[in-house]
Amino acid sequence: MVKHFPGHGDTSVDSHIGLPVVSHGLDRLRSLELKPFAEALRNGAEAVMVAHILLPKLDPEYPASFSKPVITGLLRKELGFDGVVITDDLTMGAVVKNYDIGQAAVRSLEAGSDVLLVGHGYELEKRVLQAVREAVRTGRLTTDRLDESVYRILKLKAKYKLTNEPKGKIDTARINGELRQALEKLRSSK
Repeated sequence: MVKHFPGHGDTSVDSHIGLPVVSHGLDRLRSLELKPFAEALRNGAEAVMVAHILLPKLDPEYPASFSKPVITGLLRKELGFDGVVITDDLTMGAVVKNYDIGQAAVRSLEAGSDVLLVGHGYELEKRVLQAVREAVRTGRLTTDRLDESVYRILKLKAKYKLTNEPKGKIDTARINGELRQALEKLRSSK
């Protein structure tokens, strides 16, 4: 997975706390911020996490994580990405201090996201689920639109032979040790 699309490096606000604004236009984004994403996609990146950053020259109303011009226009159409799009955590300050989390979730799905990350708070999870259900009930979100996301997710799960079966206890100490060894090996080979 690559993140935080379309680039979070040129911000002065932490999206955990507030909503960062990046005032660059498409020319600047294409010449700098989008380059690593385009390269990652050319090299087979299968999932992209979209950032909670406002890009007023692309969408003055909504942050990238629920902006149709950014997700569908820039990521999916211009860069040709048809993999899984994941929001950054919708419980972050950039969202909950500026938008209704349920409506942000619905807008994100409308914009082309596949996975809504809600990392904190059962009540917030319920609000997101209720908003999505209501959007489907009223026809704002179609089952065809949701099926697009389901198929992308199932395709990625099938590729890696992922199931819904519990895996048991995960030995994080062993995994972290292996990661440290791999990083050390990488550093020493330079």
